[in-house]
Amino acid sequence: MASSAAAGFLSRGNSGNASNMRGLVQFIADLRNARARELEEKRINKELANIRCVLIFSIAGRNSKVRRIHGNLSGYHKKKYVCKLLYIYILGWNVDFGHLEAVNLISANKYSEKQIGYLAMTLFLHEQHELLHLVVNSIRKDLMDHNELFNCLALHAIANVGGREMGEALSGEVHRLLISPTSKAFVKKKAALTLLRLYRKHPDIVQPQWAERIISLMDDADMGVALSVTSLVMALAQDQPEQYKGSYVKAAARMKRILVDGEYAADYLYYKVPCPWIQVKLLRLLQYYPPSEDTHVRELIRESLQKILNLALEMPKNVQQNNAQNAVLFEAINLIIHLDTEQALMKQISTRLGKFIQSRETNVRYLGLEAMTHLAARAETLDPIKQHQAIIIGSLKDRDISVRRKGLDLLYSMCDQTNAQPIVGELLQYLQNADFAIREEMVLKIAILTEKYATDVQWYVDISLRLIAMAGDHVSDEVWQRVIQIVTNNEELQVYAAQNILQYVKADHCHETLVKIGGYILGEFGHLIADDKGGSPIEQFLALYGKLQGCSMGTRAIILSCFIKFVNLFPEIKPRIMYVFETYSYTLDSELQQRACEYLALARLPTDDLLRTVCDEMPPFPERQSALLSRLHQKHANTSDKRTWVVGGKDANANEKEFTLGKNPGLKRAFSSANGGVSQSNGATNGSNGTNGHATTTNDLAGLNMNDAGPSEPKTLKAPNLASAAHLSPDWEIGYNKLLLKGEGVLYEDGQIQIGVRSEYRSQMACVILYFSNKAPIAVTSFTTTLDLEPAEKENLSWEVKGLPESTIHEGAQSQQMIMFEAKKVFEKSPTIRISYLAGALQALTLKLPVAIHKFMDPAELSADDFFKRWKQIGGAPREAQQIFGLKGTKDGDREFTDSFIRKTIEGFRWGVLDGVDPNKKNFVGASVLHTGSGGKFGCLLRLEPNYGTQKLRLTIRATDESVPPIMIKLMEERLAIGVSTAPETTEAPTYRDISDAFGNVLVT
Repeated sequence: MASSAAAGFLSRGNSGNASNMRGLVQFIADLRNARARELEEKRINKELANIRCVLIFSIAGRNSKVRRIHGNLSGYHKKKYVCKLLYIYILGWNVDFGHLEAVNLISANKYSEKQIGYLAMTLFLHEQHELLHLVVNSIRKDLMDHNELFNCLALHAIANVGGREMGEALSGEVHRLLISPTSKAFVKKKAALTLLRLYRKHPDIVQPQWAERIISLMDDADMGVALSVTSLVMALAQDQPEQYKGSYVKAAARMKRILVDGEYAADYLYYKVPCPWIQVKLLRLLQYYPPSEDTHVRELIRESLQKILNLALEMPKNVQQNNAQNAVLFEAINLIIHLDTEQALMKQISTRLGKFIQSRETNVRYLGLEAMTHLAARAETLDPIKQHQAIIIGSLKDRDISVRRKGLDLLYSMCDQTNAQPIVGELLQYLQNADFAIREEMVLKIAILTEKYATDVQWYVDISLRLIAMAGDHVSDEVWQRVIQIVTNNEELQVYAAQNILQYVKADHCHETLVKIGGYILGEFGHLIADDKGGSPIEQFLALYGKLQGCSMGTRAIILSCFIKFVNLFPEIKPRIMYVFETYSYTLDSELQQRACEYLALARLPTDDLLRTVCDEMPPFPERQSALLSRLHQKHANTSDKRTWVVGGKDANANEKEFTLGKNPGLKRAFSSANGGVSQSNGATNGSNGTNGHATTTNDLAGLNMNDAGPSEPKTLKAPNLASAAHLSPDWEIGYNKLLLKGEGVLYEDGQIQIGVRSEYRSQMACVILYFSNKAPIAVTSFTTTLDLEPAEKENLSWEVKGLPESTIHEGAQSQQMIMFEAKKVFEKSPTIRISYLAGALQALTLKLPVAIHKFMDPAELSADDFFKRWKQIGGAPREAQQIFGLKGTKDGDREFTDSFIRKTIEGFRWGVLDGVDPNKKNFVGASVLHTGSGGKFGCLLRLEPNYGTQKLRLTIRATDESVPPIMIKLMEERLAIGVSTAPETTEAPTYRDISDAFGNVLVT
């Protein structure tokens, strides 16, 4: 059986060699048939000796007879010997002497030999191996080869053993294979996954300029390529969301095409679920970004999500179909919760989740509880979740520990002021029988909930001490130190806490953590209960002294510190305490000995002044770092996927810094005072810090506000925004300048694409339709548009995309995109659009859209009296702007100002030209009303005084808002300064395309 299997594998590359591999097959059979370890070892040593002899002499043999015998090893024999070495290596033997020969096989021309060479390389070598740099050139050669199988072998090798050096040297070739239009689909898939592997090991290997090209492959016709590229984009988008934000629209559109339009190959229909793997990835990718503001994109997502929910109404009996359907459904539910805007969908999932958590299937219960925890982190109200509180509490007794963990997370997240006490009570009751694996996490969550929702100080003390008594071994230092901090900072707690802790310490069986709390609290506040029955100084001393011998050294140190405070507070028991100090001054532990000696010296001083100073009451803790929440977040292991929410309800997710802590458990936390200010940190006993003591009880117990997320994360190089005005394409201004004065026309045209614009403006609203015509002889794919505007202008001009162009535009076809703009305030910069598509290679354009502030003006008519009256009312600066200018860029008088040119330009800027108003008939006077959404309407007046002799213009603009004149005068100056050509106009004969367009609609009979 073993020999036949080996022969089958090793002869795949060259079927004619199957009978010639007898030596290898026989060797494997001998090892399989060896009855004892010694026989196997003997056979392996014999074979190693033979191989060593053959390989060494074939490389370095000097004797001519030896060379004749061994010096001409064929590629086939080399392959056979390397295969034997591979098998021996897998059995655990050292075969270092054969590494070089194995590496040399990579440069072979035959696939079967090259395959064994790459297999040996990935097994024998590691990232830091000294031989690895010898194969870089061979791998590069295989990546550049036209043989796709060689490409795949090289990609496998890079993914398996490629380190930083190899990645930096070859990542460019891997990227080339990924984006090349000639690469086969299976090569593209492997290239995408190889880049993903390199990125996970060394993120800086993937270059920022690759982003746009990688995103465009999400539209690839081959579903396997799209799946692999989506996996790569998911990893990249987690760390560089801004750079890969274009993937959001791609994911939404691809989801719609798969689910609604049914665009997928039959091979990818898995048990009646279309492409479940890519669906899950796309749904997850959409969660990495905030909800889109574009209505059209939101509609695409809504339509896809509704389709998923409808398909999930039927419960299939087939297990595989059920698993695939549930995988997609729960990821869709998480996306719906993340969007938090689709109220109709939210109602649907709330009811379904209630059924899921009662399901008989463990996996469904687990996913239902997790989704409900996510819902608790986002929902405005917890009422739909509280309806199932009894079932959720019951999940703590589930037979599966994973379900119990999720039930605990959900109870923690759904807790608020109304149900805190019953939930904490249930958790305490369950804690007694809980698994050891989750006890520490339960203790942390109970402690946090107790702090956060404590309205009664006595309830807080009772629960905290009861919690420590029940699960002392699982109580981390943060928990008991936090109790001390809160008691110290709240005077109303001190007496009650001292009374209760004394009763615990007096008990025969008291956990050491309670002894630590008792040592601190009784030392600080024991004098407050000294007159109470059962709380006399001697009883406090005896209670702690009785626990002294059975505690660890750290706890003993706390008790000795408590005793020196007793010396200061209760002189009547000083002799007993002095005896304890004298005893411990001879102990073997250096820390305890030093404490005892110092305390003994303090107590023996003739005056008590120094003792009182040293034992003065501890001040309130001003700040605390690394508290309970940071400890809790460390309990949740990080995964390769980005966490888009954290366990802990809406508050934890609403606080940006708290959310950052959840994603980065190593960060430090700082706690604020009640007034929101941050206090300066200082040290505290036992390494514990605390919050400001002047906080109110409720706010102080909450202790969940975070004002410092600790050290910032290392900054990464920011990729350029290719859609911004800084990256405008050549010749963009030709169409832009024309369309500044017209409502429709051609914005840009080249040999592959024509972009037309048609616009309509009403008050502060504008409707702009872009037409994209494919002039190329082939279809263009992955057609993508991205709008951009300078951040400072985004609050002045807003837009909403009503429709996206088709992803694929066929030869001679046209697609369109509608955009609605609103001028909320006066804006200066026009928006830009980035257009990218695949026509063989990636083609990209960045153009400025002809949407300027003057487009939102309506011409007005005024009489001469009204005009000059309003002109005087507006007055001069700052509501006036004036500029004197001439022609720019003119040579030898080839351009000039003319009356018709000026009039046409003024009317193009949507001014109402008022003839006969100005006393000088050569001057131009205009009026208009500018509409904005937030600022309202602004009256605008214009006066232009031309001097045709000197070819100069004086332009004056006044407006009721001071921000309008400088912007308008700048726009008009740029356009007017061009002038009009003095050369006579020449008419060109119409082209064949012009004639076809003109007569295209004529019916010939």
